[in-house]
Amino acid sequence: MRVGTSKSRNQLLELAVKNLGVIEEASIVFGEGMTVITGETGAGKTLLVTALQLLSGGRSDNSLVGIFNEEATVEGRFICDEDEVILRRVIPKEGRSRAYLNGELSTVGILQKFSAPIVEIHGQHGYSGLSQRDNQRKALDTFASIDTTRLENFRMEENSLNAILAELGGVGGDREKELELYKFQAAEIDEAEIVDTSEDERLRSEELLLGDVAGNRDSAMHVIQVLGSNSRFIDELTDLLREISGRDSLKELEEAVNELLDKASVAASNARGIAESLESDPEKLSQVQQRRSLLTGLRRKYGETLDQVLLYRSDLQQKIESIEGSDERIKETEELLSKLRGEMATEEEKIYQERKKAAPKLSKEILTHLVGLSLPHAVIEFSVDGKSGENVELLISLNKGSELQPLSKIASGGELSRAMLALRLVLSVDPATAIFDEVDAGIGGEVALSVGKALKDLSTDRQVLVVTHLAQVAAYADTHIGVTKSETNEGVEVEVVTLDDTQRVTEISRMLSGSPDSKNAQKHAVELIAASRSQ
Repeated sequence: MRVGTSKSRNQLLELAVKNLGVIEEASIVFGEGMTVITGETGAGKTLLVTALQLLSGGRSDNSLVGIFNEEATVEGRFICDEDEVILRRVIPKEGRSRAYLNGELSTVGILQKFSAPIVEIHGQHGYSGLSQRDNQRKALDTFASIDTTRLENFRMEENSLNAILAELGGVGGDREKELELYKFQAAEIDEAEIVDTSEDERLRSEELLLGDVAGNRDSAMHVIQVLGSNSRFIDELTDLLREISGRDSLKELEEAVNELLDKASVAASNARGIAESLESDPEKLSQVQQRRSLLTGLRRKYGETLDQVLLYRSDLQQKIESIEGSDERIKETEELLSKLRGEMATEEEKIYQERKKAAPKLSKEILTHLVGLSLPHAVIEFSVDGKSGENVELLISLNKGSELQPLSKIASGGELSRAMLALRLVLSVDPATAIFDEVDAGIGGEVALSVGKALKDLSTDRQVLVVTHLAQVAAYADTHIGVTKSETNEGVEVEVVTLDDTQRVTEISRMLSGSPDSKNAQKHAVELIAASRSQ
């Protein structure tokens, strides 16, 4: 059984490499279906997988930089939702690597995020989305056609009702605590009986006067002496006024002197009022200081000015009335929430049972493939826990006597690559491009043919890239890429080419016998290719 087998719109289109290890320069255009990469040991096949790991945000290593330049460059052209995207990674001999997205500077994290739904690498330092438990749960749900839409809607509605309760002042004790706090603050402001928002400034002036009665009285008396009606200053101003009075040319000056006399009279009168009213009154001073302290405390808590304090008091009243008047609505909302949670619990139990029932069936189907891929002692189990079975974890043991472990803790290698191949044969089509580097390690004969056929089956709904040493696997490919290394006068030269039918027979002959020109090996190669196409 295959699940989720729709054609993906995403795929790898092209890979370009410069100065990566022994590869001076190489470019590969990829098609759909299964592509194999073959070549003698040390030719640089795995470097192509390394290039894809770098584009997927894998860790860079300065030792990857070749001898042909000061830095290594890897570029990949992808199609993502019908748009072409170019990723680029540059690794210098010294210092940190650089990442680019469509020609603009980016980060390794962005490359990881972009490539995760497109590329999955199985092999040394590989990454699989199936190692994440969320994806394991989604895979189980897809396999068993478990519809969680109703439960998701319930949870959205629960969040909405909880938000309404929060707006109404919280739930139960929280709402009562808020109401108690608001009433306390309102009472504190009301007790101050603020009727004049300028009171604080007026009290400040009064405190200054009362704080130095003798000094303030002396200063006021001095003002009276200088500006009073019998003072020398006033007499001189009066004489000046007589002198300029009646002169039309000095009319403005006459008005100014008159204004000065009026102001002096007013100032003297104010000074006399202050002097007569000032008496030493420690009790009144204390009252003023206490009142100012009270108002200052309110401003420190509720606003910078008394106007803002009174505005805060008005807001408090609205909150108090909202909470006190919302009891009925809160009751209705809590009743809806209680009913919803009952229905949600029923739906959670239903989905839990569906997941528990599906888990062993999925495990059994995956095990069928594992046995055919030379993993006869493998054990696989889906652990299901939580109210709705939302905590799904894939546990696996690849060898007899080994303990079951989470998939993320299984060491990489050929066995794990084959296990991932079995998983992907049963589970969803994501990601769009699956890359296998060590899938054929330690196998041969009929098992190798089974692995080749499994990879070919997997490629019906996604790109599959395979680095292989086995002719039985290579024979199943839709596209065959050969990597050759040769010695030249200048050093080592690596060539990466897409093989035509004749070249492909020669390469598979080399893989079979070590002798590409062997007639018997070539005959066997032709038979292998023909047999793979007939299946």
